Amino acid sequence: MKDAAPQTVYLKDYKPTAFVIGRTNLTFDLYDDRAVVTANLAISRNVLSKDQTKILTLDGCPGLDLQGLLLNGQPVESSNFLVGSDSLEVFNVPDEFELTTIVNIRPHLNTTMMGLYRSRTMYCTQCEAEGFRDITYYIDRPDMMSEFTTTVIANSTAYPILLSNGNPIERGELDNGRHFVTWHDPFKKPAYLFALVAGALSVVEDNFVTQSGRNVVLQIFVEEKDIDKCGHAMLSLKKSMRWDEERYGREYDLNIFMIVAVDDFNMGAMENKGLNIFNTSAVLVSPEVSTDTAFQRVESIVAHEYFHNWSGNRVTCRDWFQLSLKEGFTVYRDSQFSCDMNSPKVKRVEDVSFLRTHQFAEDGGPMSHPVQPESYMEINNFYTMTIYEKGSELVGMYHTLLGEETFRKASDLYFERHDGQAATVENFVCAMEDASGRDLTQFRLWYQQSGTPILSVQTHYDETRQSYQITFKQSCPDTPGQTNKKPFVIPIRLGVLDHDGMSISLNDAGDSEILLEMTDETLTYTLENIKSKPIPSILRGFSAPVKLNYGPSHEELAVLMANDSDGFNRWDAGQQLTLDACMLATNDIANYCESSLPVSLIEALTKLITDDSLDPAMVSLMLTIPSEALLYEQIDKIDPMTIHHARNFVRSEIAIALASKFQETYHRLKSNEAYTPSAEQIGRRSLKNTALSYLMLLDEPRIDLAWSQFQSSDNMTDKSSALVAMVNCPLALDFATRALASFEDQYRDETLAMNLWLQIQATNTQPGALNRVKALMEHPSFSMTNPNKVRSLIGSFCSANLVNFHNESGLGYSFLREQILQLNQANPQVAARLVAPLTQWKKLAQPHRKLMRGELQIIADAPNLVKDVYEIATKSL
Repeated sequence: MKDAAPQTVYLKDYKPTAFVIGRTNLTFDLYDDRAVVTANLAISRNVLSKDQTKILTLDGCPGLDLQGLLLNGQPVESSNFLVGSDSLEVFNVPDEFELTTIVNIRPHLNTTMMGLYRSRTMYCTQCEAEGFRDITYYIDRPDMMSEFTTTVIANSTAYPILLSNGNPIERGELDNGRHFVTWHDPFKKPAYLFALVAGALSVVEDNFVTQSGRNVVLQIFVEEKDIDKCGHAMLSLKKSMRWDEERYGREYDLNIFMIVAVDDFNMGAMENKGLNIFNTSAVLVSPEVSTDTAFQRVESIVAHEYFHNWSGNRVTCRDWFQLSLKEGFTVYRDSQFSCDMNSPKVKRVEDVSFLRTHQFAEDGGPMSHPVQPESYMEINNFYTMTIYEKGSELVGMYHTLLGEETFRKASDLYFERHDGQAATVENFVCAMEDASGRDLTQFRLWYQQSGTPILSVQTHYDETRQSYQITFKQSCPDTPGQTNKKPFVIPIRLGVLDHDGMSISLNDAGDSEILLEMTDETLTYTLENIKSKPIPSILRGFSAPVKLNYGPSHEELAVLMANDSDGFNRWDAGQQLTLDACMLATNDIANYCESSLPVSLIEALTKLITDDSLDPAMVSLMLTIPSEALLYEQIDKIDPMTIHHARNFVRSEIAIALASKFQETYHRLKSNEAYTPSAEQIGRRSLKNTALSYLMLLDEPRIDLAWSQFQSSDNMTDKSSALVAMVNCPLALDFATRALASFEDQYRDETLAMNLWLQIQATNTQPGALNRVKALMEHPSFSMTNPNKVRSLIGSFCSANLVNFHNESGLGYSFLREQILQLNQANPQVAARLVAPLTQWKKLAQPHRKLMRGELQIIADAPNLVKDVYEIATKSL
């Protein structure tokens, strides 16, 4: 580790800055081996600060080579400033002045992908959260909002496209084959929203007319080879802009909106004002090289980054402890958008499945933290499932509790009050309170308390009185640094069915669904005049991010699965049935007993797959067995091999029992229609490929169907689904080998397709996966310097091939430790993300927990450990 432990930053220590930067003028002189950055800053004393210091402190980094420093145009004497490893101090400054710094930086040597760096042949930036200080000296915090003017100068042949934030105001030719473009952003912004791109790029252009009649130019910049993969992103952008006007009343404000696709990028995308920078995986798609999932991801991420123009840019965060203010709200907004563009039920199921698998695990692990954390060592570690996904659920609960009309009124009030400001979570809650007239004091606990609440349910039917009583009790387990949690506000959407699956009226108005608002530790609700014991449908639409502790019978679950009017709870009942079957099989295997599936499960799935009235996408989701990662959440001492075998047993038994139904479904859904990423087509392909995956589990797997589909498909969804089915089938080894070779031959020049090829092999659950992964690390399509490739191969193996990663030899753990330490200095963010699988060591049975902890300890004790990795490793021990 470092000589001294990294410093912890605390929310309670927030203070306004002593100085503010009203205007920021930047000039970038770009060369192949360096960049000269000149920053001219108009600085004045902050009237909101009590600090009367005469010392100006700017953030920086060791990579800044200071060449010049001027105050009001005059050089600053060496005795009047001090350059530290991560700061520049200027002494005896007046209350109002101009400061000019000139620094040299080396973007071509920057592998961290923070600040200004090279990706292939282009320059690009990533400044959130604290990357701007890697470019020049600045007050690099989100409440420092300034008006930026940026001039970019470079060779006109190598870098014909020069982009930055705002609108272009001047351009021209210079001597020595160089040229410049000057950009002005009229809207004040923090430095984390700064962006710059320079390169030889092609552009796809369109336009959008806003609701007030303004014409906005839309541009997507990509490398020439990818020019045919931008159409879906452009369509998604236009849909997003119209939707935000109609749903939230938010209109775009600049004359131009730009997206740039970058292959080397740590994140999915970045919402820089007017110049969004996207990972290529989040913007480029075509039917031939991209799956349906990729198409939907592009639509969602384009919307998310565009929506940030208001929820993040026009209204930004006061400090990084308020991160969920922009991210939780914007995730909720992009989820609403995806619901409106596709199937709301399917989207909700996908979101909750992701939340339960990933965020619940985070909430129950060593890195558990509130939606508004109280401290951090490295802010990059807090771009988490809790901040994003749980934060989104909190906004969803506002919507549920307040209703659509009041929620819209509250969001309008929030934007109106804080436009152009750096706001707080408290500001957002106050807008909800003031618009609704409600006291949300208790609701604030969702931001302050970590952990996933547990909602326990008990029911009692009094046959004599014909009354039915439901009692809810909430609790929340202890988490790091927090015990004795207070009761949350929990909205509970409730319905009740009879045993024929018919909805029962819950009040005199005849409503079949009501909203209960739980504020105490317990809540009891009583229904009168109920002729027979009913079946409750609890937490409809997953109305709160809690774990439900309730044990309905398999027969009751089957009724809900077949009849519940709430699509989410239909799916959830099916998931509970299959989850129970997996847990039963896990117990049987652990005790060397024979196992079998409950008859009720097979009957329910048979009824499901033969019901033509259902959305095929929902049927596919309901036929999908809970993942091994989700099964891990159900057990205290995890035996990975037992869980793997149990889950495979359940899948195989379902395949055998429904073989003829799967075959009928597969052939019924085969189609020759031209590919579109419509919800209807995606649903049919999903169910068809789910049927194929089951047919490949039979004692005599339908390899013929998979091979034929692989050879004849005209889209990547069908091709990759067939490939996955063959790769994971022991009896299809020869076909899988041929298919992998064929795939490589066809797509070796398509980066995103080859990343999928790496991922499919990394998640192959057949024995020997680690050796396959190591061999693929030597393949030309892999590079340790590209985050997408690291995630596709190493990340996928360690997080999605659990049976091989958790091999009892511990070799998977030592392999991961080696990769983390190799990336430690080169790319701290990617290295830190890779630590996550090891942080769950306390949940594993021996010898896994001892081996995992040992590797974690080696990481924590390693020399020159960056704080990104240090924080996660030490907190996990």
